[in-house]
Amino acid sequence: MARKDPPQQPPPVQRLRVRYAKRGRLRFTSHRDFSRAFERAVFRARIPMAYSSGFNPHPRISYAGAAPTGSASEAEYLEIALSEVLVPADVHAALDESLPPGLDVLEVVESPGGSLADRLEASRWQIDVNLPAAAVGTAVDAFLAASEVLVERMTKKGLREFDTRGAVLALTAVPDGEATAIQLVLRHGVPSVRPDDVLTALTSVSGLSLGDAPLMTRMAQGPLDETGTIGDPLV
Repeated sequence: MARKDPPQQPPPVQRLRVRYAKRGRLRFTSHRDFSRAFERAVFRARIPMAYSSGFNPHPRISYAGAAPTGSASEAEYLEIALSEVLVPADVHAALDESLPPGLDVLEVVESPGGSLADRLEASRWQIDVNLPAAAVGTAVDAFLAASEVLVERMTKKGLREFDTRGAVLALTAVPDGEATAIQLVLRHGVPSVRPDDVLTALTSVSGLSLGDAPLMTRMAQGPLDETGTIGDPLV
């Protein structure tokens, strides 16, 4: 007996783009854990999702540019496909009510089409370290003066070495009382350079220990213009 073809789902009638934040203890939520929490929130909010075709249909949710586990973020993005046309503000309210505090929906807009991931060309980060700005500034100057700063990190493909300097568009050390806020702008690329890679590189070029588990917060991500400014990917 021939196997039947899987059922085909109707195409989506609307796509919405969502900006959300990971705050407080919820910054330790892995991408897999967040995706589960978000799918539960969609179900609780009774949002009419469009589903993929096949023997195991799943809601059409596209995640883009997720921050590393342990990092806070004010600029995480995803796109959902719906089977009915809804008012974005209503979806915003329903999702935010269904997600736990610390996973907060900040904005929902209708998708204009095209790839959301392609619009996320760079990120702006703040990294808080418990060191005086003068010491951190010396490490920043040494990093910026280098033409290349190699670091190693274990990836899914094994231990890889890559250049952090080429991905850094801006790096400054700003005094914050007795501590320092490192302001960092990173260009996205392959392999992706993360803010913790830059911290490793700062230690490498200066010998300065930046302490255990500094708070890393993504403040923005989006398209990059010729002046080095990060734009709003939802515009």
